[in-house]
Amino acid sequence: MNKRTIERIVKKTADKAGIAKPVSPYVLRHTFSVNCIKKGISTRALQSLLGHDRLATTEIYLNLPPEDAIRGFLNKW
Repeated sequence: MNKRTIERIVKKTADKAGIAKPVSPYVLRHTFSVNCIKKGISTRALQSLLGHDRLATTEIYLNLPPEDAIRGFLNKW
């Protein structure tokens, strides 16, 4: 399966689901990653799930909005 085929499948599925925002495989991967971080999965576990060789690549997904960072801090303390 090539890249363009996957993009078409994602777009078609988003259209069927009534998602109006632009959706791509990258957006789905990024959304999944950020949600995993928000749920408390370790960066090492996420690195493995995403298939990254370097942890630095996975750490790109750690850029959470300030309100999420504050909420996370308050939930832990």
